[in-house]
Amino acid sequence: MMNECRSTRFISSSSSSPNLYVANCGPSVGISMDQIQLAFSKFGEVKSVCAADQSGARVVVSFSKEISAKAALEAFDGKPCPYLSDRILHIRYSSILQTSSSSSSSQSQVNGFLSVVSLEASELQIPGIYLLKDFVTSKEEEELLSAVDCRLWKNLAKRRVQHYGYEFMYETRNVNTKHHLGELPSFLSPILKKISSFFPNIIVDQLTVNEYPPGVGLSPHIDTHSAFEGFIFSLSLTGPCIMEFRRYSQGSWIPPDKKGENLQVIKKALFLPPRSMLLLSGEARYAWHHYIPHHKGDAVRGDIIKRASRRVSFTFRKVRNGPCCCEFPQYCDSQSN
Repeated sequence: MMNECRSTRFISSSSSSPNLYVANCGPSVGISMDQIQLAFSKFGEVKSVCAADQSGARVVVSFSKEISAKAALEAFDGKPCPYLSDRILHIRYSSILQTSSSSSSSQSQVNGFLSVVSLEASELQIPGIYLLKDFVTSKEEEELLSAVDCRLWKNLAKRRVQHYGYEFMYETRNVNTKHHLGELPSFLSPILKKISSFFPNIIVDQLTVNEYPPGVGLSPHIDTHSAFEGFIFSLSLTGPCIMEFRRYSQGSWIPPDKKGENLQVIKKALFLPPRSMLLLSGEARYAWHHYIPHHKGDAVRGDIIKRASRRVSFTFRKVRNGPCCCEFPQYCDSQSN
């Protein structure tokens, strides 16, 4: 009954199907395949339950009949599932993608859910993305964490944050340029010097520090074009994670959310080790959504790497003082309605 679907791949479908793609569900979020089968079998015979990708948090449930899949989708999509600890599932129809046996397993899928995690930014083949490993030493990491832990945290729904230079306003996805919080603090000087040594002409004046507990990630987004300039630096401390990158066919700086819309999406994933600095620039910064999956473990080249008890990121940016005039107007809030 259960299998890993190694020879079968699935794509999203706007029309009904006996197959359902189910997100926020799987072993890495504490739900076994047997539990999933039992919950969905209440609507009819379940032929198989298999991993949709390597994350362990997304599965494909295949019914014998379309009517069973329809009933399950209507009952569970976007609602607490009473049979799976009231977890809220996100479901859409899926159909089988026919692939040749010579297809490379390292290729990113369009509209697919198999995503091979890259260890080097160059493997992604996304212009403008760079990963600098061991950007800080273990001692520098301890000093940075000690410095922020001595300061006041602001609690959000699932994580804590600190803002320096300018405060990021989550309601508008922007900053208030008229409210300057002051210069970046002195404990950041070693990091700023290292950034300048790699990029002498780059000046940053805004920092957001995020603390992620286990299982908490980041929703897909493009940093607002009108808010920040073209270079974004993100330093990962204390724990590893996977960051996904997505590019949608229709182009939007906010991810599309229309149910049943058959949008093409290219997905790629990169492993971020502790003490590494990620740089997003050009196309990677302006046209690709980035996202940290919400689960407690990441599948990387056949191994499950558990998230640490906390992960802290330092995201450095330069506040923009005018409209954006980038080469990606379809993703730009300054150039589109």
